[in-house]
Amino acid sequence: MMPGDDYRIVSDTVENGVRHITAEPSALVCSKLINFDLIDGKIYNLKYMRGCHGNLQAVGALLEGATVEFALERLSGINCNGRGTSCTDQLTRVLRAVLAKTPAE
Repeated sequence: MMPGDDYRIVSDTVENGVRHITAEPSALVCSKLINFDLIDGKIYNLKYMRGCHGNLQAVGALLEGATVEFALERLSGINCNGRGTSCTDQLTRVLRAVLAKTPAE
C-alpha cells in the first residue's frame, strides 16, 4: 500500500443519472471529507470538508464541469509538504477507485 492509500469511499450512489460520491481522504491530509457528483464523465459540486478552505473552494470552482481525465492529468501525484499525497491527489485516487467499479443503484 502506498502512502495515502488509506482513503475510504463512504457512499457511491446513482440517482436520476447523477453519480454522487462521498469519501474520507487519507489521514495524511487535512481535509476530512470529499463530496462530488459525476455526470457523463464530468465533475460537479466538488466540496471538501476541512482543509485549506480557500484553496479547496478554488479547486472545486476550477473543476466544475471538467472531465475526470482533466482532473487526473492535472492533480495526480501532487504532494503536500512531503506527505506523499495531498487533498487534490486524494480526489484523483478516489476518482480512479470509483471509476473502476459499478455504483450502487
